Amino acid sequence: MPVNLNRRVRMQLSKVSTCSSSSSSSSSSCSVPGVSGATPTEEMNGAGNLMDFLDEPFPDVGTYEDFHTIDWLREKSRDTDRHRKITSKSKESIWELIKSLLDAWSGWVVMLLIGLLSGTLAGVIDLAVDWMTDLKEGVCLSAFWYSHEQCCWTSNETTFDDRDKCPQWQKWAELMTGHAEGAGAYVLNYFLYILWALLFSFLAVSLVRVFAPYACGSGIPEIKTILSGFIIRGYLGKWTLLIKTVTLVLAVSSGLSLGKEGPLVHVACCCGNLFCSLFSKYSKNEGKRREVLSAAAAAGVSVAFGAPIGGVLFSLEEVSYYFPLKTLWRSFFAALVAAFTLRSINPFGNSRLVLFYVEYHTPWYMAELVPFILLGVFGGLWGTLFIRANIAWCRRRKTTQLGKYPVLEVIAVTGITAVLAYPNPYTRRSTSELISELFNDCGALESSQLCDYINNPNMSRPVDDIPDRPAGPGVYNALWQLALALVFKIVITIFTFGMKIPSGLFIPSMAVGAIAGRIVGIAVEQMAYHHHDWIIFKNWCRPGADCVTPGLYAMVGAAACLGGVTRMTVSLVVIMFELTGGLEYIVPLMAAAVTSKWVADAFGKEGIYESHIQLNGYPYLDVRDEFTHRTLATDVMRPRRSEPPLAVLTQDTTTVEDVETLIKDTDYNGFPVVVSRESERLIGFVQRRDLTLAIKNARQKQDGVVSSSVVYFTEDAPQLPASNPQPLKLRRILNLSPFTVTDHTPMETVVDIFRKLGLRQCLVTRSGRLLGIITKKDVLRHMAQMMNQDPESIMFN
Repeated sequence: MPVNLNRRVRMQLSKVSTCSSSSSSSSSSCSVPGVSGATPTEEMNGAGNLMDFLDEPFPDVGTYEDFHTIDWLREKSRDTDRHRKITSKSKESIWELIKSLLDAWSGWVVMLLIGLLSGTLAGVIDLAVDWMTDLKEGVCLSAFWYSHEQCCWTSNETTFDDRDKCPQWQKWAELMTGHAEGAGAYVLNYFLYILWALLFSFLAVSLVRVFAPYACGSGIPEIKTILSGFIIRGYLGKWTLLIKTVTLVLAVSSGLSLGKEGPLVHVACCCGNLFCSLFSKYSKNEGKRREVLSAAAAAGVSVAFGAPIGGVLFSLEEVSYYFPLKTLWRSFFAALVAAFTLRSINPFGNSRLVLFYVEYHTPWYMAELVPFILLGVFGGLWGTLFIRANIAWCRRRKTTQLGKYPVLEVIAVTGITAVLAYPNPYTRRSTSELISELFNDCGALESSQLCDYINNPNMSRPVDDIPDRPAGPGVYNALWQLALALVFKIVITIFTFGMKIPSGLFIPSMAVGAIAGRIVGIAVEQMAYHHHDWIIFKNWCRPGADCVTPGLYAMVGAAACLGGVTRMTVSLVVIMFELTGGLEYIVPLMAAAVTSKWVADAFGKEGIYESHIQLNGYPYLDVRDEFTHRTLATDVMRPRRSEPPLAVLTQDTTTVEDVETLIKDTDYNGFPVVVSRESERLIGFVQRRDLTLAIKNARQKQDGVVSSSVVYFTEDAPQLPASNPQPLKLRRILNLSPFTVTDHTPMETVVDIFRKLGLRQCLVTRSGRLLGIITKKDVLRHMAQMMNQDPESIMFN
């Protein structure tokens, strides 16, 4: 069967190209059984001015309506025709040759522009978030636009022991009352922290609701759906780009449990869509546009994590539906330019692309694979818990009165978050700073509570090779605070993700895993110190040696939890590797990522993004879903026995009035064209939108076209009496090679065809006679029904 399927696919693609080629030349034709026409003569009515509405192209033909799926085969055929035309013209003159070279380089120019703009926006967002997050606690007197760290950098009075304190930076209570310590100052700072958080979140949700409703959420579920061929107009528009950039800063600065990394993919794709409009090669072809958007997604992840290679793999593994080799190279180039631009801006002042870049100096040991795998199990269980709880909450939001008050919901969640987060120093700070501290290795110069170990006064070792030491009171205090922060993050993230503000999931998931990993790392470290004579430690952890790195456990835990939620594997490991710059830690990361995926997949195959796609009813046909049921095309095709017959057009007996009535009375995306209603012999397929536009333009531009005019889909017009109204010939908008299957084709094969060719619809025939039609929506509903899910949840076609 696979051999026959591949042969059938090649034959259909060849047929599409041949028919498309014939449609661009008036002297050639596409031979289809059942089509015949008489040779026109000069005496025939309208022979001299019979108009064919693709000889003179009119606007919007071949385009798609909102919330509809594109036809990948059609877009591929159109691009092939365009390329063939440019190649043939390039031989005519030097100017045409230059135009063909510009066309060839336009893809690389678009990638360059995407990388530059997305890198610049990411740098601006990072700087703004850093400043506004600190603004909740205080202000820099010497320059109010400086963040806390920047303010103390410029101070000449900062000491090493009090590096976070400087006269130029004052908390709000100290600025207003003159007292930096005491209960009154604490309460005032607490109150103003909550007030700033509420103000930022209110501005964010208000801007989204008024100016760009599509700017909410992560954006990755919709990006995946768009890249699979779905049309959501405005989702990647200019207003969405502007509002998402502004509100992302506000949302992250409010202190909510969300990240900016996921929304940065949406921002980068908006940049890609913006630059596509500058080149007709991409603006007029939805298939080519999606190649650019795949590369833009790679650039988004590149600037989000400072991981260009990880961004390319993320686009390939997680979001892209169609990813040819040239898109791989262009994605790599866009990710490179974006990372270079962000590095030039240097938003964190550490010459790194991310805030939590770390370097470890201690190798890992085989015995440590056990806690690494346990962290993978925790990540898988957390991913399952989060997906189920978050989807249940989002479904409740959609089906109850709660969804009608998005502003109130955001204000309530922000208020609860701020009230509970402020008392704990690990939840008060930004999540990126928290992850940075958890990843950090305790060196001799660290002042964090997590590094409050009891030092041996006789120790004389290099700074980078400090031996394991007993934990001091600061470490135990930090462990309690981290345990509370873990519970808080687990619960609050469930209610935060999916609100009507920009909200990413990468950073909160990594924070949960990093907290759990750091706790496990400290526990293993103290066990190794106090029980180094145990058999599991005896071979590799001698007294006075630097054996265990708790920061590495935090990193492995972060990868495990992110993998459990998103089901990423290869791209996740590469992203984490690029964050640390250490090749030797790939095996622990791989072990944790694979374990978390196995554990999470045991409870359900869908990651968080696929679950939200299902929740929203988008027509996304996941290439990873398996269809093993033994049903046939005849079981799925429409019309069913209880339904009215299939709406069709005939090749030479349908009038303009009949077509307009059919369009008015039905909502189908297109109509099969047959020889006659008696024979039902299939000729081709015509799109509803093209048909509507063709008739509208004919009435405006062609004299004599009235409601009783006959519409012809034949190659040649028949002889008509002089008294007959002017006919309308629309063969050029007819797809002469629609994809067909027989009624006994297994649905397993049909599903495979829809996936691999990106079909919009497929016609069902028997011996050339039309029986019915199967759309992508029908396939998805049938798959949902076979899995005992609600088929009516698939809302779009």
